[in-house]
Amino acid sequence: MSILEDLRARGLVADCTDWDGLAARLAEKPATLYCGFDPTADSLHVGHLMGQVTMRRFQLAGHHPIALAGGATGMIGDPSGKSAERNLLTREQLAHNVSSIKRQLSRLLDFDCAGNPARLVDNADWTAPLSYLDFLRDIGKHFSVNMMVAKDSVRSRMEGDTGISYTEFSYMLLQAHDFYHLRRTWDCELQIGGSDQWGNITAGTDLIRKKLGVPSWGFTFPLITKSDGTKFGKTEGGAVWLDPQKTSPYRFYQFFVNTEDSMVVQYLNKFTLLPLDQIAALAADFAANPGTRAAQKALAREVTSLVHGKSACDDALRASEIMFGGGLEGISEAVFNDVVGEVPTKLIEKLKLDGPGTALTEALVHAGLATSKGQARKDIESGGVYLNNQRVTDVARGVSTADLLFGKYVLLRKGKRTYAVLSAK
Repeated sequence: MSILEDLRARGLVADCTDWDGLAARLAEKPATLYCGFDPTADSLHVGHLMGQVTMRRFQLAGHHPIALAGGATGMIGDPSGKSAERNLLTREQLAHNVSSIKRQLSRLLDFDCAGNPARLVDNADWTAPLSYLDFLRDIGKHFSVNMMVAKDSVRSRMEGDTGISYTEFSYMLLQAHDFYHLRRTWDCELQIGGSDQWGNITAGTDLIRKKLGVPSWGFTFPLITKSDGTKFGKTEGGAVWLDPQKTSPYRFYQFFVNTEDSMVVQYLNKFTLLPLDQIAALAADFAANPGTRAAQKALAREVTSLVHGKSACDDALRASEIMFGGGLEGISEAVFNDVVGEVPTKLIEKLKLDGPGTALTEALVHAGLATSKGQARKDIESGGVYLNNQRVTDVARGVSTADLLFGKYVLLRKGKRTYAVLSAK
C-alpha cells in the first residue's frame, strides 16, 4: 500500500491539489515535503500532532520531511480559523517559543537516520534579510488582491465584525514564499497541513508555478474535532500541551485514555503508527468488549510513547495503576507527584504525625473523605478505607511519620476511586 493509500484509508485526506500527479510523483522516487508550525506559544499542543505524525509516516515511507518553525510568520499571525486579530509577540517571546518548539519537533521525527534524515528550519533565516521593497517586487506582484480576498481564511474575516488587518492579510504571501524558498533551496515539492491551511498552501503552489515553472503539490488533512464538534485538544484545564512541564505525561496519557467510545478508532488511525490490520483487530475487540477499554489504552500508550518516550509512558501507566488501587512499591517521587496533582491535597502539620500520630478517623475528616469521625469509623469498619492503597480495618489505627511517602505524603482512599492526599509540612 502506498503512503497516499494508507493516508486515505486512515481518513487523513481532506484536499490535494493533484492526487493522481502526486501519487505518480511519489511512486518514482523519494520526495521532500514540509509542514510548518508557528510558535504562538512556548509549546505545541495535541492539535499540532497531526502534522508531526503525518510527516513521520512520510519519513517511514522513505521520503524527506522538513519541519518548519515559523520564526518569521509567527511575528505576523495566521488568520486561518481565527475570528479576531492575534496579539503580536515580542521578538524575545518569539525567540523563546521557537527554541522551545524546536525541541518538540525533534521528538517524532528522526534527524539522525542515514537514508532520509529529517531537517529542521526556521523561516526567519531567509525572511528577515529581505527588504520590504524587494518582497513586494519579487513576491507581491504575483498575487492579485481579488484572489487573496477569495480565500476562505481572508473572506471569513472580512465578513466578520472585526475585519482583518493588512498585517494578517499579508500572511498568505509569507507562507507562499516559504514554499517557494524550500522548493528552490531543498527541492521540496510537497507542503502538508490542516484543512484550514488550504488557501495558504495553494498560494504557494501558484507562486512556484509562476516563478520557477516546476510542479509542486499541496495536501491537507482534516482538522480533528470531538464528537460534539468542539475543538480537539482542549480540556476544562485548557490545552493539552506536548511540553511535559505544562502537561505531565500522566495527564497526557489520561487525556487519550479517556477518549470517547465514538472517536477512539478514528484517533487510533490518525494519531498512532499502528498498522491498519492491528487497528482493525482492536476495533473488532472494542466492539465486542467495550468495557475493557483496550482500544483507549492502546491509543494512550502509543501516543504517549511517541511524544514522551517509552520510559515516560511507563511512568504514566504506573501512576494510573495507583489511581486504580495499585501498589506503591518502587514508585518514584516524580510519578507519585503526578498523582498528587490529580487529587485533592490537604496540608497537615508534621508535628501532629510524630509519635503515635493522628487518629486515622481524624485524618479522614481533615482530608475531606468523611463528614465526621463517626462516619469515618463506619467506613473503616466496613473495609472501605485505604491508607497508601492498603486496606485498613482497625478503627484505632493512627497516621504517623512512618506512613509518609517520600517523607511528606500520605495517600488516603475511600471506596474504589475517591482519593485525597495529606501533605505534611
